[in-house]
Amino acid sequence: MTHEMMLARAHDVIATEIAGLRQADAGIDGTFCEIVEAMLATLERGGKIVVTGIGKNIHIGEKLAATMASTGSTAMLLNPVQAMHGDLGMVTPADIVLAISYSGESDEVIRLIPSLRRIGVKVIGMTGKADSSLAKNSDWVYLIDCGREACPFNMAPTTSTTATLALGDALAMVLLEARGFKKENFALLHPAGAIGRALLFRVKDIMRTGERLVTLGETATVKDAIVAMTSAKAGCACVTAADGTLEGIFTDGDLRRLLSSDAAEPMALPITQVMIRKPVSVSLGALAVEVLNIFENHKVDDLPVVDEAGHLVGTIDIQDLPRMKIL
Repeated sequence: MTHEMMLARAHDVIATEIAGLRQADAGIDGTFCEIVEAMLATLERGGKIVVTGIGKNIHIGEKLAATMASTGSTAMLLNPVQAMHGDLGMVTPADIVLAISYSGESDEVIRLIPSLRRIGVKVIGMTGKADSSLAKNSDWVYLIDCGREACPFNMAPTTSTTATLALGDALAMVLLEARGFKKENFALLHPAGAIGRALLFRVKDIMRTGERLVTLGETATVKDAIVAMTSAKAGCACVTAADGTLEGIFTDGDLRRLLSSDAAEPMALPITQVMIRKPVSVSLGALAVEVLNIFENHKVDDLPVVDEAGHLVGTIDIQDLPRMKIL
């Protein structure tokens, strides 16, 4: 098989799966809303979403249950084989079950349904076959309409598992919004890693203060700014009024632009003549994740921090964020 053939086949697989996703997307209908409402009702009464499947779908189910749990929708994965040997005790009448089987005929999943019925739980059948055993024995059918597999023999689960994952993500994200889950809630569920740090840390925890904060009065010159920035190893100097109110900022970038200009005696220029007036700033109580958004949206490297009265209290240098494992 030549490299050209390999690349062509790889593109064909991706194209087939993209087409399958589009077809699956087009198949979403009002039943989706009924399923979301049933899941919401389950969560509101203290129940959980139990996801089950076998083969490749147990891995898809594990990811889906984890996504739901991490976004505030209580969920768990139930292995249908282990369920028949005692793990069924994890399921309560308050729960709802999402059973995944593309063929709708997976023996392990089908055999589980009568036991679930005896417990009294409702079943959502997620399947590619509307007339399958799973569909016929489910309270709701979440149809995976995705066309052929990317496998050349139309056998290995490829397009179908990709579509199942995407349709599951759609459920999880709609549940997230329907429940009013906010960015701040992520901090409680993601205490470790970059997500947790960005959501738990506040501006006051990461800003530069004291000797690392360069503050200049309105009478300062460009030379004063450079000397102070060099001493503090800072990338910016903030200019404040007599009452401490932030008036402007002067950065390394501003210095480079000034030196490349035709300005006469640039070092002697008043800082107020070259500073950026009324710069973008962030409040003292803001979350670190808001800082990330500001850096990204405004394309700045240094951010002044102000209190409720507009007084300068610190700065944040984008170079500090990787060190604190936030970026």
